[in-house]
Amino acid sequence: MSEQTYDTRRETDYPDLGVASYALVLLFLAYVLSFIDRQILSLLVGPIRAQFGITDFQYSLLQGAAFALLYTFAGLPLGRLADRLSRKWVVAASVTFWSLATMTCGLAKNFTQLFAARMAVGAGEAGLAPPAYSIITDSFRPRHFGYAMAFYKSAVKVGGALALILGGVLIDFYTKMGAIELPIIGTIHPWQATLMTVGFPGLLLAMLISTMVEPSRKD
Repeated sequence: MSEQTYDTRRETDYPDLGVASYALVLLFLAYVLSFIDRQILSLLVGPIRAQFGITDFQYSLLQGAAFALLYTFAGLPLGRLADRLSRKWVVAASVTFWSLATMTCGLAKNFTQLFAARMAVGAGEAGLAPPAYSIITDSFRPRHFGYAMAFYKSAVKVGGALALILGGVLIDFYTKMGAIELPIIGTIHPWQATLMTVGFPGLLLAMLISTMVEPSRKD
């Protein structure tokens, strides 16, 4: 088989650019939400400390160690899972898991519960990067790959900025509303409502990710 014939065959292995771009946008949005969910806690230092009576050191554990511990170690088995199973379903499950975990942070009644929920956020977000990189690599032809990766990685800055902007807007909104009384759940304070709100869009995004056309794996 000539090199030209081989290259032509490999070109047909890639999905159409529109299909690949659709997948890229969904993965970009997932990455944006992941940064919003992990950074939003930095805006809630005051109300969380006031409610739980925790120290600066304890809050640093919530912001750093609680998230980083499982994010670091869960990525290895989740990456292996993405090698064996459908990558889009690994992404969809991960987005669903960390979004529910973020919402669970809003239901925490003490430091221990919030710490455990933050660990769950880290575990869920660890499942995004391995399958996302693999999907992008197998979706875009080499001449488009640089652009695709640059677009995906820009989600880091977009998500970080939105965490501050959106978080500030939500905190102001719920602070003006005051505490919310819900059946069974009980009192929801503004900082809790903020976490529950930022976690919810991920559930909708996960459903969209399930509609993604997964590319064939390239050798």
